[in-house]
Amino acid sequence: MSTAAAAVAGTAVPAAAATARSPSRSLQRDADALRDAGVTGVAVRLDTPHGTVTARSGVSDLRSRGPVPEGGYLRLGSTTKTFVATVLLRLVGERRVTLDQTVDDLLPGVVQGAGNDGRTITVRHLLRHTSGLPDYVPDVFPEQSAETYFARRWRAYEAEELVRLAVRHRPAFPAGTGWAYSNTNYVLAGLIIERITGRGWEREVADRILRPLGLRHTDNPGTRPFLPHPHTSNYQQFTEGGPLVDTTLPYRPFDSGADGSMTGTARDLNRFFSALAGGRLLAPAELNAMRDTVEVPPGNGHPVGARAGLGLFHTPLSGGGGCLGHSGSGFGYVVETATTLDGRRTVTVSAHSRSADPEQAARQETALRDLIDHALSRGD
Repeated sequence: MSTAAAAVAGTAVPAAAATARSPSRSLQRDADALRDAGVTGVAVRLDTPHGTVTARSGVSDLRSRGPVPEGGYLRLGSTTKTFVATVLLRLVGERRVTLDQTVDDLLPGVVQGAGNDGRTITVRHLLRHTSGLPDYVPDVFPEQSAETYFARRWRAYEAEELVRLAVRHRPAFPAGTGWAYSNTNYVLAGLIIERITGRGWEREVADRILRPLGLRHTDNPGTRPFLPHPHTSNYQQFTEGGPLVDTTLPYRPFDSGADGSMTGTARDLNRFFSALAGGRLLAPAELNAMRDTVEVPPGNGHPVGARAGLGLFHTPLSGGGGCLGHSGSGFGYVVETATTLDGRRTVTVSAHSRSADPEQAARQETALRDLIDHALSRGD
């Protein structure tokens, strides 16, 4: 299927053409490797002090089989969490909240039941995924099937409803004693921003991040289902050996709030992560807090050596050092942005299909990680 899709040549806008030739070839080769691992459409953007290099591979959709558009709009998924964490840390810097305040202090009575206790969970626990709170996602997508996707994709939940669904289940561990990724943490983070500021988290993200950085193509559509044009279609294989299902329309029961609802472009994502790592959005104390990490236990879908900060992950690079970033995913897509620790090299890669075959999914994940590692480990 996708191995027969024609590669679309990458483009480069370098400071000097000779400087960009090698990065351009390397980036295109890695984008093609991700396509050859079975991804229908791939787009990559790498920004460095020497300029911008892009690569595209595969097709924009399986009907027209046209080229993947350059600069297309993306669903950001959980990359939204980095924007939300940045806003909360700005509020910490303004002394309107502290990282050690409890959820119950800020949202009285919201987290209770089945052993979940908002009096023991802090803002820091939420942002670092050390709260132990159950993830609400299994409640809103109880069966991995195309039938469930089509039957339930228009249902939307309020943030408070999602929290109530989650706290019906026992916590994974007492707050602060373990690590487990839970979207419920950031649903609560969005509610906390609203409680502190009197405005929705979306407005705070727009005023504190999007407008100052000129991120004109980043938005929070909430439960509005349609991506602006141009964009690449997303395809999910729900069962091994089954068909690829067009899932460009999102599944609204999840990722419709502060845990994953934003849309944007690779250009905007790179600009945001570069500014964040470069110290242009947070004061040193808050940026250091964000980069204070804990180990991510094996088997959690992250590379060996990955560590979790506040809305960020630190991943080792093969060339030494590490990078900061966050991925976002949903039915049919994965988007990942990563930047060097100084924010000088930043890459965003989007993969527009997902396989139900564990071996093929693992190959795709390896190809994506290799692409990011190669892009950020270069010294040019």
